[in-house]
Amino acid sequence: MVRRIEGPTRIPVPGGKLIDEHVGRVNSGDEAVSIAHMVAPPGWEEPAQTPSFTEYTVVLRGTVLVEHAGGVIEVAAGQSLVSEPGEKIRYSAGPEGAEYIAVCLPAFSPETAGRD
Repeated sequence: MVRRIEGPTRIPVPGGKLIDEHVGRVNSGDEAVSIAHMVAPPGWEEPAQTPSFTEYTVVLRGTVLVEHAGGVIEVAAGQSLVSEPGEKIRYSAGPEGAEYIAVCLPAFSPETAGRD
């Protein structure tokens, strides 16, 4: 079945980051995958999390910093990152902020994010 999704739902989060979910539990009722457009201001950071989903991140503009057990990875515009379930990670934005697309399998939920 083909479905058109008219537009995203804005998910409120603290710290000035904007999350527009196009596909996922909130906007389309999909539990298998979530696809969201994120815009984070310069210096934005979030608490560490140990998600139970795989997350694919495509950076469109700026830089996303990802802290993990092996150190910190800087993911610049045009680059991508894959984080596996069960790995403790912490996202933040570089000095110019960041714009990126996040795809989570299965779909993101606060319960499956495993935030500290």
